[in-house]
Amino acid sequence: MSGADFFGVVDLNPYSHKIGEVDRALAMQQHAGIAKALQHAGVEIITTKAPANCQDGIFTANWALCIGDTAILSSLPGPRKPEEPYAEATLRRLGKKIIRAPYRFSGQGDTLPCGRYLFCGSGYRTDPRMQKLLAETFGLEIIALQAIPELDRSGKPVTNALSGWPDSFFYDIDLAISILREDLIGWCPEALTPASQAKIRTLSIDKIEVSLSEAQQGLACNLVSTGERVIMTAHAPRYKAAIKSHGLKVITPETSELAKGGGGIRCTTLTLS
Repeated sequence: MSGADFFGVVDLNPYSHKIGEVDRALAMQQHAGIAKALQHAGVEIITTKAPANCQDGIFTANWALCIGDTAILSSLPGPRKPEEPYAEATLRRLGKKIIRAPYRFSGQGDTLPCGRYLFCGSGYRTDPRMQKLLAETFGLEIIALQAIPELDRSGKPVTNALSGWPDSFFYDIDLAISILREDLIGWCPEALTPASQAKIRTLSIDKIEVSLSEAQQGLACNLVSTGERVIMTAHAPRYKAAIKSHGLKVITPETSELAKGGGGIRCTTLTLS
């Protein structure tokens, strides 16, 4: 985890449209609350200073995908490019073998390991051509998924003005899917295209369906799970109840200010092993 020292909002995703200024002090308070909840759940946290003047530097999940001793670095949209060398230096200090992404790639935000599977988003923050590199590097079965696009008033898909890339309320797949245990996931069917829904339904994994309203408005799927305890948003009561019914304990720190930047609990953490 880094910090919210420079947290701000630029118009890089649909959540940041026309929200005005953020309360940075409140964002820092909420970030500290996430760290406290993670520690209560038994998660070891390695902290690094927030990269200077990077408004999204708090969202370390987008720095890389780390499995074992290897990290595939992200290739981020324009306003986030200054984070890349800082992320690389940080991960090198932690002893990771570094591979640079040859195409746009959103790191852990768009790639979720789950047992022998790797759920991969594509088309928004991650180029589909990354899937071959991911499969060859980590030896996992790729489950390639496509989220539904953001649409303008005429019903046409939106291209983000800052990144030049297609946009979606589920621009990273960790906004549509959450890994609760190797045998249990949460997912929002309405966030995915029919073809991607069909892929998920065929998997021999238990599934909890998340409503579109909780996934989009509450960032419900953007969580961290130890397999026993789940740290998730305080704004998804139905999903919380469903998770608890599967025997997991739930902790719900407040994340409302961070959500203005389109990020939740999962976004603020990069799993290192």
